[in-house]
Amino acid sequence: MNVTRLPSFRSAIAAVLLTATQVHAADEMVDLTSQENQIAYSIGLNIGGSIASQGILQGVDLDLFLAGLRDAVNNEPQLDQAQVQAAIEAYQAQLMAEQNAAAEQMRTESAEFLAANAQKDGVMVTDSGLQYMVLESGDTDGASPTTANSVVAHYHGTFVDGTVFDSSVERGEPATFGVTQVIPGWTEALQMMKVGDKWRLFLPYDLAYGETGARSIPPYAALIFDVELIEIK
Repeated sequence: MNVTRLPSFRSAIAAVLLTATQVHAADEMVDLTSQENQIAYSIGLNIGGSIASQGILQGVDLDLFLAGLRDAVNNEPQLDQAQVQAAIEAYQAQLMAEQNAAAEQMRTESAEFLAANAQKDGVMVTDSGLQYMVLESGDTDGASPTTANSVVAHYHGTFVDGTVFDSSVERGEPATFGVTQVIPGWTEALQMMKVGDKWRLFLPYDLAYGETGARSIPPYAALIFDVELIEIK
């Protein structure tokens, strides 16, 4: 391939924007038969994927977003810098308000769930607020892990509505980790379990991923784990 025929980064992005607008309007597949088209499309995928992963386009009109990108590439902005800055700040404030409202709702729902769950038969509550239920008992005369140990365990994690967010059971392979390398609720529970035990843990947010959450875990989320202790290392 002749390198001199490759589109520049600027023209590649422009081609992506133009193609994306045309495809959106005509509801047609993109022509990816040439390497140059694949390059332009791939640049668009990378940029779009990065933006989407950050949640930046939440509630944003995609057609207007693409128009803004195209105008920026062509150096033909239809708003001045002060207007752009004001619009961005308004959007950030809107997102922050929505995130705070969602976090407060999650905190309320989690607290209500745990308060009701603590009253159910078979649910034990520790001083820290950890709630657990013994599903199966293993070696009652055996030792429990300490903070110096690693363990092999199967787990199945869900939100309080039953949505699965992580599961070694579904992957078909148990996990190995240090007793202190996990969230506080797990560290506490593991030190009370015996090999062969299977417990259901109900964790308040401060024994899970806290006020900030992590990856797919929202802030203030109460979590439920089924944990089976397979081996102490």
